[in-house]
Amino acid sequence: MTPPDWAIAERAMLAAAAEGAQWWVDRYVRPDGSLNIDPLWGVTDGPDDIMESIRGWPFVYAMGAPESVIRNFERVWEGHLRQFGQAKLPAIELARDGIFVKEFPSSFDWEHNGEGLQAFYWYGLGKPDDAISRTRARRFAGFYLNEDPAAPNYDPQRKIIKSLFNGSIGPVTRPVTPVDWDGDQNPQRATRFTTSTNIRGDHPLNLLTVTLATHAYLLTHDAKYKRWAIEYVDAWRDRALANGGNIPSNVGLDGKIGGEWSGKWYGGIFGWNSPDDGLRNYVLRGVPAAFGQAAMLARDMRYVDIIRRQVDNIFGAARVENGQTLLPHYYGEKDGKVGWYGYHPGEFYPTGALGNLPETTIELYLWSFAPADLQRILPNPPDRRNVQGWIEFLQGTRPGYPLEALQQETQQSARITAGRGRGQPGGYGPSPVAFESLANLTLGSANLYGSGDVVRSQVRYFDPETRRAGLPEDVAALVEKITPEGIALTLVNTSTASARRVTVQAGAYGEHQILSIIAGGKTTPINAASVEVRLAPGGGERLTMAMKRYANDPTLAFPWR
Repeated sequence: MTPPDWAIAERAMLAAAAEGAQWWVDRYVRPDGSLNIDPLWGVTDGPDDIMESIRGWPFVYAMGAPESVIRNFERVWEGHLRQFGQAKLPAIELARDGIFVKEFPSSFDWEHNGEGLQAFYWYGLGKPDDAISRTRARRFAGFYLNEDPAAPNYDPQRKIIKSLFNGSIGPVTRPVTPVDWDGDQNPQRATRFTTSTNIRGDHPLNLLTVTLATHAYLLTHDAKYKRWAIEYVDAWRDRALANGGNIPSNVGLDGKIGGEWSGKWYGGIFGWNSPDDGLRNYVLRGVPAAFGQAAMLARDMRYVDIIRRQVDNIFGAARVENGQTLLPHYYGEKDGKVGWYGYHPGEFYPTGALGNLPETTIELYLWSFAPADLQRILPNPPDRRNVQGWIEFLQGTRPGYPLEALQQETQQSARITAGRGRGQPGGYGPSPVAFESLANLTLGSANLYGSGDVVRSQVRYFDPETRRAGLPEDVAALVEKITPEGIALTLVNTSTASARRVTVQAGAYGEHQILSIIAGGKTTPINAASVEVRLAPGGGERLTMAMKRYANDPTLAFPWR
């Protein structure tokens, strides 16, 4: 097989990750691994922004980028843990003992905690045997299993996390101030939180803590992490079912829906009608992550039905004006009435109302492959990459998308290294390491927006010769079609001199089962979570893989363990 243009572009992007990571480190990182910034507390310039900028490094390494990428990531990760752990800010109560305590956010909301931990979860894809990382995974999850007496975040009787702010020093149940939200460096900016004082009780954002338990389970297979994750998700499932399918945005310390907001299920900071003047509705930030993980852990796709029921309710409240369908962003009290409001034509933003709805509609389709879910996929906001183009490619209507997407991301990286990338207020800029189109095209994975989730993918690759994660040298891959029965996958060896071997695993964590493969007109029974493929020099093949999804206990262990 003559290497297609997309295969050459894939290999170039994987190789370029090393140069991009080194460029960023040389520009922004001190010799000890810390960032060349003053550590700050708050929603604007907090430590999560650093990791959000480079979250793709461990992921692209796990897809086959050079070893130097993960070494540079480890340098920055360890450096930022030390830097923010040593940063003690006496004027901010929650940061007096450090912005990080025990290498973890002291007590803050999970829109930010989750973003800061995304790279940590993805690190396990390539380095599951790292002893320090395993220890941290247990400690971090333990903050929510009440294993640390200083962090009583969880009420096991009522099955709630006690506050919107929680972490290694426990929940905050007192009224909070603008300084608690955004530090004391810019009082004028922090005024938008003057009405955001009541953070008592549970919030669906806290469902992102489930990823801590899931990640610990994937690394250790200690059953207590799976039990806790499912217990907590089950409690939220029951609340949604008791509330007409709507996820409540406040659960009181008494365990009752709306318990801290006069019984209003739609009350709460970052809820369906959040009182902060940013009008931020973050209800869907944690729901797809946690319920999707529960489906994987329990091997029960009925958990996804809870997500779909919520999306059904939003679409059920749609209006049609001038031939255009408008969806509501909020639910609550508006103009003397209680109900859905804030109607817009699909303009959902990541820091605005229901900012994860476009991603949620894509995820629902990739769980079900149902035509009804396909029709409801929303367009991405203008500040995100065009994932809809990838969906069109999978449907067979946009054959040129793979090369188009890879080239677009490569050009974006070039603009950053040329000095035209948008810098951050803290003094560092975006990373030029591209990874999103690689994940879409090589893995069949979509949920890449860094809120703090596991990977959900059709396949993942390993090099059986070097015993590491990722596509082996010279090998390129393209998931060309996804159906309820399986996938069509093309593998290419771009080397004309050497044969290559690649291990193909079903699912990011071996959670799926390969039943059989059709290659060259021949059907081969497999019935395993992974299979090794030998590619001759200059060879390639389209494999039609029949799969049973969510058939296996998920794991981060490599296939040959």
